[in-house]
Amino acid sequence: MHPNLRITTLKKISINLSVFSLLFFRPFRIMAQIRDWNDLNGNGIPAGTDTNGTIEPASDSCLIDGVPTLKCLEVVVANLLFISNALILLVLFIMFVIGSYRWLLSFGQPEKLEGAKKTFTWAIIGLLVYVSAYIILFTIDTLFLGGEGKIFRFEIGSYGL
Repeated sequence: MHPNLRITTLKKISINLSVFSLLFFRPFRIMAQIRDWNDLNGNGIPAGTDTNGTIEPASDSCLIDGVPTLKCLEVVVANLLFISNALILLVLFIMFVIGSYRWLLSFGQPEKLEGAKKTFTWAIIGLLVYVSAYIILFTIDTLFLGGEGKIFRFEIGSYGL
């Protein structure tokens, strides 16, 4: 391959990457709460709200007189689980993109192709571990907890509340 052709190809790739990064990493609004403090059961009705003549129970909130209680730990853990899932999927996507670019930039050289194959292999192993963990948890939830999705929610019992 001609050296000038290789340099132009690398320039095109770097321009494409910079445009993609500008579009992908632009500022956007991020919601910090996945679950609401006043709607623990996730039905969309805050605690204490009057709907059709019935009032949503106060046990649907983790706040007592506006002060967070230990029950609010459910919301924090749910948010952390959601964010960690998103982060894992983002890392897997980035690994596949890096493997793809390594494959494209190898120009048929066996050493570089082997490195790209290893990146793909580890990305696929990570994806399989992620999916198998979800399937195992879903199976445990279905067999032992009635299939209501309770295993995917961190819930602290309401003893005496």
